[in-house]
Amino acid sequence: MNIEIKDHFIVQWKKYFNNADLPISFYYTDNPGDSTIVPSKGKWNCLICELQKVMAGQSLAFSSESLKCGGAKRYLGFADRMRPNFEYFLSCGIENEMEGERYIRTPQLVRELMEKQKKLAIKEKYIVFKRWDNLVENDNPDVVIFFATPDILSGLFTLANFDQSEPNSTITPFGAGCGSIVYYPFIEKGSQRPRAVIGMFDVSARKCVQEGVLTFSVPMIKFTKMISYMDESFLITDSWKKVQKRIN
Repeated sequence: MNIEIKDHFIVQWKKYFNNADLPISFYYTDNPGDSTIVPSKGKWNCLICELQKVMAGQSLAFSSESLKCGGAKRYLGFADRMRPNFEYFLSCGIENEMEGERYIRTPQLVRELMEKQKKLAIKEKYIVFKRWDNLVENDNPDVVIFFATPDILSGLFTLANFDQSEPNSTITPFGAGCGSIVYYPFIEKGSQRPRAVIGMFDVSARKCVQEGVLTFSVPMIKFTKMISYMDESFLITDSWKKVQKRIN
């Protein structure tokens, strides 16, 4: 991690977004460094709930054994299969056997959705989540994740499109909460024109985030450019200053 870029963004964030929460980031590694390794034993919990600790300043490293949710294992690249009958779990369920989440109308549509998804080729043992100000020189973040209210989201969304004529600089793909902050932005990292991802529409994960908050996840390669544009963008205009006054 380039410490100059890290420190410069903290200054810029304060300048244009007041006291809004700093983003968190993640990267894959075999060496978790100073991060706390989440133990393999323990009760089931949603990854999104665990990330509240990261937002509070604790750096966490997850392995395949740390994750109790099969969906999280797949979306984070530690497994390539879902639980048996997942297509029924996500859709209508199985009478007298399994209650369905009813996020997709039919099991066949779920199968088609899963077939379209690329597999993550993750070889490292850990995925490390750190708050931005806790990053050190040896860290190499892949994606930066903001938990943002609408006003903050509008600023990030507009800045993401600042250097291009293509209007679709940001996508909102369907998926689990962890898919929207890890899987999809990580895939975008390797694309010719990396896009940001707005997410956390997953009803099951909403209990783990504050009311009125969504996520904005952006590959680091794109985020570095966004930082460099801040002082020449709309952020210096009176229009933004009126919005900025409402950001706590």
